[in-house]
Amino acid sequence: MEEKIVQTAGRQQLGEIAPEFAHFNDDVLFGENWNNHDIDLKTRTVITVVALMAQGITDSSLKYHLENAKNHGVTRKEMVAIVTHVAFYAGWPKAWAVFNLVKEVYGEDVESLAKEVKGETEENLVQTKESYEKSIFFPVGEPNPYGKFFDGQSFLAQVSDKQVPMFNVTFEPGCRNHWHIHHAKSAGGQMLVCVGGKGFYQEWGKEPVLMTPGTVVNIPAEVKHWHGAVDNSWFSHLAIEVEGEDTSNEWLEAVSEEDYRKVNEAYNK
Repeated sequence: MEEKIVQTAGRQQLGEIAPEFAHFNDDVLFGENWNNHDIDLKTRTVITVVALMAQGITDSSLKYHLENAKNHGVTRKEMVAIVTHVAFYAGWPKAWAVFNLVKEVYGEDVESLAKEVKGETEENLVQTKESYEKSIFFPVGEPNPYGKFFDGQSFLAQVSDKQVPMFNVTFEPGCRNHWHIHHAKSAGGQMLVCVGGKGFYQEWGKEPVLMTPGTVVNIPAEVKHWHGAVDNSWFSHLAIEVEGEDTSNEWLEAVSEEDYRKVNEAYNK
């Protein structure tokens, strides 16, 4: 025998001020409509979630219906696929808002949700910023104030301002900085220490170096170079400025899409 839906929220919250509305809500909408067996309850919960999402309603009522869907057999994988599909018709911002509630209801982060709906493995999974930040020791920080010299979104967190200035620089998948040079009359340059994800370092005229956690790169002054994430992984490195005389940075042209694609294709072979 199929479960009978019983609703009392209308009378509990509006019984005194709007008793007729409470009656329609509890006795007609839920009491009769929801208990009509022409559509099974699982399908009905999905239809309701889609209708609310399409209208941009992402308050407690949608959360209730997400919980209802979960309780009637809509799996996490199914719900993510449903919201993703509706996003193309109802709007991408609405999907973002709904996914925030999906995370609360299903108790998983977006990384796990995306992995399940796409069938991806841990190796090729593109993480969200939030889940990636949990996987590394250093903070990701705030949007990089030097972002105009980067293609893609990057973040900057100061790790130390004593003795040796040190920053954690984080690149979203596919993000890289422009070619640049650390000038110095003497000494100077920079050191990079990878602390998370996967990325590249490349000097002008040389093959790129794949950086993974623990990789250390020494960049002498006056060497033209770039560094950034691979196309399917976040990437973080500590940037350690080497003290020198009359130091300055010169930002140059962006890394071309063709060159970046070739680097990734070589890495993905």
